[in-house]
Amino acid sequence: MSNFSPPIEPGVTLLSAPIELAGDWGKMAPDTAITVLDRMRRACLQDARLVSDRQPTRIRVDEHDSGVPAVWLHPDGSAVAWIIVDIGERAWAQLAYQFGHELGHVTANSWVAHAKPKGPSQWLEEALVEAFSLRGLARLAKDWSASPPFPGDQAYGQAIADYQANIVSDYRRLAAEQGMTKGRPATWFRRHRAEIEAGGGLNAFARAASVEILAAYERIPGAVEALGALNRWPGRTELPLPEYLRQWEESCKELGASPDLPAFLRTGLKPG
Repeated sequence: MSNFSPPIEPGVTLLSAPIELAGDWGKMAPDTAITVLDRMRRACLQDARLVSDRQPTRIRVDEHDSGVPAVWLHPDGSAVAWIIVDIGERAWAQLAYQFGHELGHVTANSWVAHAKPKGPSQWLEEALVEAFSLRGLARLAKDWSASPPFPGDQAYGQAIADYQANIVSDYRRLAAEQGMTKGRPATWFRRHRAEIEAGGGLNAFARAASVEILAAYERIPGAVEALGALNRWPGRTELPLPEYLRQWEESCKELGASPDLPAFLRTGLKPG
């Protein structure tokens, strides 16, 4: 028998990186929590190409009893994406939602030490990753109903669907209050630009915009994969929106990802 060289092991990706737990999970069994986290990860990523050249080799999910969900930008130089959540006891829909949002930031290359969120374009990243989580929740709900991870738990799929639908409903109300009529996001952006770009985190305008982006994820082939091309340039979200979108389109081309999502946003928002 011929001696062949050993097979080359495929590199670790965001979809295959081991998930580990940290923090106080109370009475929640670790294996159960990891099962939910992995299901949500697959719901978010399974049908998207992972194009980033900055993918972590491990994902740590740290349960805190207070504070807001976040990605901890730890300065130790390790390839661990460290996600912080704050959930109720066995609140699996809440866990999936919080994890999905922060996983979106990781997908968008915002997990390394220098990836501090800054304006004026941070609102767009927040809207993108919120829509990423909402899309994942809808898929998780269907998957859970069809093939529950726990015996006899099909009904919880509807609870996840309701959780997602309630968030989307709230965001659509916000969009209507802000005057974001369908097909006219440029008017909305021009009218509220100062407030949109001044607000930190997932502000009310980013929430409203996430509903439009959610629809774009479903409508534009390759839209989700474009997240992996975000924030690979100096300045990251500190760049003004026109330059941010231009850099994103260039980054997509460099990685062989579809540039259709940033092009769609440029056309829709008309930032200048």
